[in-house]
Amino acid sequence: MTEVPASIPVPGIADDPHTGPTEKVRGGWVALISLGSLGLYVGYYGPLQVLLPEQAQAIAGSADKVAALGWVTALGAVAAMISQPLIGALSDRTTSRYGRRHPWILGGAVLAAVALAFLSGQHTIAGMIVGWMLAQFGLNALQSALNANVPDRVPVRQRGFASGWISLQQTLGVVVGVALVALLVTGVASGFVAVAVVAGVFALPFLLFTRSLRLDPADRPPFNWGEFARAFWVSPRRYPDFAWAWLTRFLVMLGDAMAIAYLLYFLEDKVHFHQQYPKYTASQGLLLLILVYAVGVTISAVFCGRLSDRIGRRKVLVTISGLVMALPALVLAIWPSWWVTVGGALVLGLGFGAYLAVDLALVTQVLPSRIGHAKDLGIIAIASSGSQVLASAFAALIVSNLGYPALFLTVVVLVVLGAVLVWKVRSVP
Repeated sequence: MTEVPASIPVPGIADDPHTGPTEKVRGGWVALISLGSLGLYVGYYGPLQVLLPEQAQAIAGSADKVAALGWVTALGAVAAMISQPLIGALSDRTTSRYGRRHPWILGGAVLAAVALAFLSGQHTIAGMIVGWMLAQFGLNALQSALNANVPDRVPVRQRGFASGWISLQQTLGVVVGVALVALLVTGVASGFVAVAVVAGVFALPFLLFTRSLRLDPADRPPFNWGEFARAFWVSPRRYPDFAWAWLTRFLVMLGDAMAIAYLLYFLEDKVHFHQQYPKYTASQGLLLLILVYAVGVTISAVFCGRLSDRIGRRKVLVTISGLVMALPALVLAIWPSWWVTVGGALVLGLGFGAYLAVDLALVTQVLPSRIGHAKDLGIIAIASSGSQVLASAFAALIVSNLGYPALFLTVVVLVVLGAVLVWKVRSVP
């Protein structure tokens, strides 16, 4: 797991994004980066799925909980939009003896853990906003530095496989996060502390047992504020494949974020889960849905990622996975019952697992910069974090005025559009 020398000048490993590094990564390396990603997603989804909705309801009351949660998650996503490309660009220029990525992984993990612990003591919406924005900044810094290791280290012929395992952690993070705060600990405050510990600790093995590629100070270009700022704009005319990859990811992620943003409230207010099953809470019903969803993701993520490596075709799998994701949203718009929701969770998991694995591999092949992988991936990440900003606002507006059927039909349109437009990417088969 330490097969990379302690110092490798970036120009020496800055291969063309369509070919990438040539030395295969080992299974242990993939396991460690996957563990770090698992802790990251526990930090995201434990709060998003359970803790923040419950905290918002306790503070704002049932009448204003949707609007309050919308403000918290939307402003947190703004912090995420700033964090990923900024920290990515800074890590691309880092000349630390510990490498370009490791210092930022450590810093992001520490900030995320502190901010999540801070959230445990908040009793106002303003305090929630501050805490979640700081947590999002730290979590996204951690994610930016972790994900940059894929184009840094993984050859193209392995990226579907590696991306499959890394993407799988997103769903496992939901499962572990919700199980942690719904079953193993009691109360919102202790739940935030638990996810803080997991988010911080799970990043440590990757830091301790792998080495980050180092940038020789002589190879770092002189810093110029103007050039640094301009680097965050990637011209769609000059790099159309990158632009299409960004847009299609934004559409699919927007649809997915809108579908899950108010899932707990959907179970409470539309499915009336607790009335049907009075022995169980809506949070426990949500956990069951997530477990079923996780089964679907587990089946499809690694399999489809490896399949895309073998057949050398990413776009057809992205399109199929997007269409599969749209199906349960269409059914739930018409038939919002508990067991239909359970079946929809399985189908959504099958589609989303395949999408995450294959689309991430596709994205790493259209990065414009030969040495600025983290910055470019940070710009791609805006497609996810930016979609969270709009998803919270759009979902709250649609649910409040038109109801859940209109919400799910909107999801169908967005996901199908994103799945089809991926064919505009020309350089990746």
